[in-house]
Amino acid sequence: MQTLDYVAVIGFFVVMLGIGFYSLKSVKNSEDFFVGGGKIPWWLSGISHHVSGYSGVVFVAYAGVAYQYGLSLYFWWGVNIALAVIIGSKLFIPRWPKLRRALGIQSPTEYLKLRYNKASQLIIAIAGVIVKLFDVGAKWAAMGLLLNGFTGLPVWTGIIISSVVSLIYIAVGGLIADLWTDFAQFVVQIVAGLVLFVSTIIHLGGIDSIFNIWKQLPAENSRMFVEGTGSYSFVWSILFFFVILLSYSGGTWNLATRFISVKDDVAAKKAGRLSAILYLIWPLILFFPMWAGPVIMPGLEDPAAQLYPGLTKMFLPQGLVGLVLASMFANTLSMCTSDANTISAVLTRDILPEISDKFKNLTGKRSLYYARITTIAFTALTIIFALYRDVFGDVIGLVLKWFAALLGPTAIPLLLGLMPQFKKADGKAAVSSIIGGLSVFAFTNLGIITIHPTINLIAPLAVSFIIYCLFAFVINKDKEVKPEVEELMKSLSE
Repeated sequence: MQTLDYVAVIGFFVVMLGIGFYSLKSVKNSEDFFVGGGKIPWWLSGISHHVSGYSGVVFVAYAGVAYQYGLSLYFWWGVNIALAVIIGSKLFIPRWPKLRRALGIQSPTEYLKLRYNKASQLIIAIAGVIVKLFDVGAKWAAMGLLLNGFTGLPVWTGIIISSVVSLIYIAVGGLIADLWTDFAQFVVQIVAGLVLFVSTIIHLGGIDSIFNIWKQLPAENSRMFVEGTGSYSFVWSILFFFVILLSYSGGTWNLATRFISVKDDVAAKKAGRLSAILYLIWPLILFFPMWAGPVIMPGLEDPAAQLYPGLTKMFLPQGLVGLVLASMFANTLSMCTSDANTISAVLTRDILPEISDKFKNLTGKRSLYYARITTIAFTALTIIFALYRDVFGDVIGLVLKWFAALLGPTAIPLLLGLMPQFKKADGKAAVSSIIGGLSVFAFTNLGIITIHPTINLIAPLAVSFIIYCLFAFVINKDKEVKPEVEELMKSLSE
């Protein structure tokens, strides 16, 4: 990178800090800090939901996948997410703001005490926190690799720098600052992505290269799905869809917060649909230079770490390279900030009050104080996961193996608990489904049972779903539903 690029990085972060401090004026209490007072515009929520899928992982792990496997990335990732969010906008997404209005929740798991019981709420909350350790750890690791590719800094140094900057930012403006940061970096990503897209087309000989490039690539790179039944195949993609459906509908807590924070169910639907449209369109532009990577930069030893930094330095002018790095940096920090913000809400409102009475009924500055303490502790743990990423399977392993496998068992009772059709599923159903799903994951990873790798991706989720349904429709078939649960289901269905 050149001097102008470093100036662009510094300037961009000055703007981000300015947004954070400006947003600080809007944070009067924990509701403002965690859910923006329930007043977030639907279009800002939709853009933030969309941008939340573009951490450094996309420009590292997925860039490597695009280089090696080609077009299939668009279908198992972009199209899958778009379809999942469209379906989620009908089934789950509109219920999140209704839940906030009915119960005054500030965290996605806060309603579980009423829906199930205290034990279920605590188990789901703790299990979800563990899931996010892997997810956020993957994002730090991706940023370390990106900084290494752009600047030559050691990966561990990049991880430390990105996480420390994030800690500073987290303490400033809460969810409102996080959403406006998403919007700012989205604008930068659009500008940089379009410049890179056009530059790639010009380099390859003109607009016809969009179609002709595939003739210069291996035949398998132009297929919708990888052949067979392994990763990125049609069967694998269908199974992965169910993981995405739960994740992007709110099973991933920071995405649930995007919908909790809007005015009502109509706004939530609009936000979801906007995000889905962007997932159908933008990846085609963003990933094209990566798909053309084997022609432009053949023989890369480590495309995950080398491809995107190499493309930007080859095609983008001075200053814009630094702005791209700053944008990806800010996006990853924003995602981690959002995760930490949501985890903080879960810890301070759902977990700590069940551990000690001194954390009950926290209000005002005292609540914000403990929110920041828990945020720092959580972030410190994610840094450890990032530094030891190789133990868990590197970045792509953290995302697709650990996060995807562990998400399902925690998301099943969280999301299906919103649906009237499953109202007879009680606390035992919630806990049993989590234990069943996590047990399958543990047994397969310890080698106690052997499952085909493709099925292994979905097995924990499937087992959790089956157990939850058994309780809802068989075991508890004749059981009376608690009046407060009936009332909640009614309020979520109106």
